[in-house]
Amino acid sequence: MKERFSHVLNVIAEDARFLAAKLHGIGEATWLSDGYAFDIPFGGDPRAALDEARDAAGDVTDINVVPADGRRKKFLVADMDSTIINCECLDELADMAGLKQKISAITERAMRGEIEFANALRERVGLLKGLPLEALERVWRERVRLNPGAKALVATMKAHGARTLLVSGGFTFFTSRVAEAAGFDDHQSNVLIDDGKALTGDVGEPILGREAKLAALENAVAKLGIGFSDALAVGDGANDLTMIQRAGLGVAYHAKPVVAAAAGASIAHSDLTALLYLQGYREEEIISPSP
Repeated sequence: MKERFSHVLNVIAEDARFLAAKLHGIGEATWLSDGYAFDIPFGGDPRAALDEARDAAGDVTDINVVPADGRRKKFLVADMDSTIINCECLDELADMAGLKQKISAITERAMRGEIEFANALRERVGLLKGLPLEALERVWRERVRLNPGAKALVATMKAHGARTLLVSGGFTFFTSRVAEAAGFDDHQSNVLIDDGKALTGDVGEPILGREAKLAALENAVAKLGIGFSDALAVGDGANDLTMIQRAGLGVAYHAKPVVAAAAGASIAHSDLTALLYLQGYREEEIISPSP
């Protein structure tokens, strides 16, 4: 395959058998998950093949083109909020303070890349001054859930020798718990300042944002002695875009339009196991840890 085909068209959809027949002109389907996910190895122009496949498939299918060589990555770096978990923790804290509408509007603008992340974070945290610390525990207990496929993604990559890092513009209170729940090797994020009873409205400096996420990727690659081509980065907001573009496989996951348009791959419909299929894992290789 490596001599004959330079790229792989990866397709994930609920009605994948129908699509495999429609895309037969590009090449023969190799099934990764029966009726759900398949590869079509091919040569030629990757952009043309991707456009042809997406035109044929419609809007409810995840279709991407990846290089045929080096698909299985040795390092995973993942954003947390709305990527590995189902919510934005800061917005949920704001809800506890009766400020969700105001703060979530700032969050949305920051994620779309319309305003600078660090200042937006300082502004939002400042609005939470005086919020009792019990609110953090309530958000963790009542609001935060792992997104479908999160445990399987981390467990499967680790079982095949990859290292995993959760990196977030959010807060250590949550990343420490999410990293443990999902099985990540390590985590990095910002620190909320408190006085022992309530939030002070301050966040530890320097703030971990877009450049710090890229630095986390760069440092891990150097420490592990691997190349950027061996890394997978995934996220949904503008804050994630630099690390996504630097990694060998950069995935926009249910992402803001600016991120989806600029990332090398985009998953808009499937769960996080799609990142395994993008790497060529077969269904029987995927580890599904207990809830």
